[in-house]
Amino acid sequence: MIKFSWGDCVYFQRIKDLRDDAELTQAQMGEILNCSQRAYSYYERGELDVPNDILIKLADFHNTSTDYILGRTREIKPYPLK
Repeated sequence: MIKFSWGDCVYFQRIKDLRDDAELTQAQMGEILNCSQRAYSYYERGELDVPNDILIKLADFHNTSTDYILGRTREIKPYPLK
């Protein structure tokens, strides 16, 4: 049996928290990401995997890293550019 750590399956909660912090609706995020409100809602509920291009757009929009969204780090600040 595999034991999950704190970071597993956390991305859907992270994208909801980031949206709430930005005081945006799901419909507004859908417009920003060029997807429907329904698709975005599925991402937030973990019912649909977030495509890579949407994940990158989310990280860029919220000024964070994809690793933060995916639960691979607790550091919300994005990595410095090289």
